[in-house]
Amino acid sequence: MAGDDEKKQNGTSFDLNDFTIIKEGDAEILMHAKNEVFYNNSQVNNRDMSIAVLRTFISQRKQEHDAMLARRTKAGNKAPNAKAENPGDSVQHNGESNDGSEVLKDASHGESSSIPVEQTKNLRGKGREELKPPRVLEALSASGLRALRYAREVEGICQVVALDNDKASVEACRRNIKFNGSVACSKVESHLADARVYMLTHPNEFDVVDLDPYGAPSVFLDSAVQSVADGGILMCTATDMAVLCAANGEVCYSKYGSYPLRGKYCHEMALRILLASIESHANRYKRYIVPVLSVQMDFYVRVFVRIYTSASDVKNTPLKLSYVYQCIGCDSFHLQTVGRTVSKDKSVRCLPGFGPAVPQECSDCGKKFNMGGPIWSAPIHDQEWVAAMLANVKSMKERYPAYERISAVLTTVSEELPDIPLFLSLHNLCATLKCTSPSAVIFRSAVINAGYRISGTHVNPLGLKTDAPMNVIWDIMRCWVRNHPVKAQPSDQSGSVILAKEPVLQANFARAVASLSQAQAKKVARFLPNPERNWGPKLRAGRQITSKHVSLLGPKALNGDGSNHENGDGSNHENGDGSNHEDVEEPAAKRKKTEESDS
Repeated sequence: MAGDDEKKQNGTSFDLNDFTIIKEGDAEILMHAKNEVFYNNSQVNNRDMSIAVLRTFISQRKQEHDAMLARRTKAGNKAPNAKAENPGDSVQHNGESNDGSEVLKDASHGESSSIPVEQTKNLRGKGREELKPPRVLEALSASGLRALRYAREVEGICQVVALDNDKASVEACRRNIKFNGSVACSKVESHLADARVYMLTHPNEFDVVDLDPYGAPSVFLDSAVQSVADGGILMCTATDMAVLCAANGEVCYSKYGSYPLRGKYCHEMALRILLASIESHANRYKRYIVPVLSVQMDFYVRVFVRIYTSASDVKNTPLKLSYVYQCIGCDSFHLQTVGRTVSKDKSVRCLPGFGPAVPQECSDCGKKFNMGGPIWSAPIHDQEWVAAMLANVKSMKERYPAYERISAVLTTVSEELPDIPLFLSLHNLCATLKCTSPSAVIFRSAVINAGYRISGTHVNPLGLKTDAPMNVIWDIMRCWVRNHPVKAQPSDQSGSVILAKEPVLQANFARAVASLSQAQAKKVARFLPNPERNWGPKLRAGRQITSKHVSLLGPKALNGDGSNHENGDGSNHENGDGSNHEDVEEPAAKRKKTEESDS
């Protein structure tokens, strides 16, 4: 029925049998079996998380606007001539009047509120009584599924502009817009355009800009930070994890301006490299970022940042960036901030940071350091936002196809220490010392009993964030090894050098009350397995599926069944029963090899 209507509206004829109807959330799209337009069912986690952030952003934006009006009214009642007395406080932005800027700036000097001033002084429609509904730009739309879900599921959005530089993708997007009815047709529009040029020619126009490219987003960042309105939000995905996680460090430096390091924390470092790169691009236009959520899921990293304009606040950027020194012999790492501040006569000056933060050789094992960065070392989440998103997701869980996964990620993020960059791996510490591993509860208790904080991380189920210095961590491990002896190792190995020193701190391994998080105590699932096999990245649109892609897409994609699409209920198109493909027949060569090994 919908297909017949679509054919009439579009004015073109096509065989509906050549398409698969894919339903995700409230949106439905027609996907061609020849992989002409890119679609990845595993990105449902990404799209659900983005919708949760969008709903929270619209709610927060309304609260900030109301707080701004209240502050402006109060400031106007107390000092009606404040605008004339403080004309220098205003900040003029592109496409906005000086009068509106001055009124808002004066209002920001009013009494304190639960809403930060920086979030209320830069909003679209400022100086007006009514807050305009947000406009969304999806810079790389492909099939248009994300844009359609935004338009149909997020209340309060007035327009979604979907861009793509591929003609087939734009045709598919327009076909899907009409296929989704009048609501989609009234809110979503698709354009054939280069996203970089479009964003450069539409500065400060969109409250939300979504970048989800196939690979690195680095070429889009400069234009994206200019297209976002003051106080708007930029949502950015990076899937080039091999580059960001130090497989090609020189490539990462050329794309993002930071050098990555190998370590268990590499995925969190990837998040912080991306944030530092966005901040660098924003600073060129007197803008800066405030991260509200940064997550690593599946095979990519995804960041959500607010963007504000302030020449004075841009000066604080060096305080948010740090270089990382990673010992090549043990797991010790140290951070050195790029800048520092000095207070003198009621004024604050920004100066270069003191360094180096470490000696030439590691004080724990005597080996050299690798140096990486700079990375974003300020908080990567806003815990109030995370709590609001988690509450929203739980109250509307039937609206999120990937509810279990995104609620698990948000739960883990909500328990992270927000001010601790990177993390340790307990298993790596024990591997260095060649000792048996204490349980996470015992190790956490020892750190807490020593007077420090510790938490988990959403990036790695074995990762531990703590503000304890590395000498305290190694003292705890020395005390553990003293009670659980290890075999003698060569004296030149890092573990032997560490254990040769006597511990300064006598660790207390008595179980602490806070050794388990609230989610752990309630046995809430935090790290879930993939819902099906071959859950991960997919081929670029238009590429021919060959035998070398079996490990990526599964054998059914090779047999001519298309692009391994899913039905809207999350089950595979061929099975239809929600099974996770355990009954898929293995390739003959692999089966023969297995049989030979068994015999």
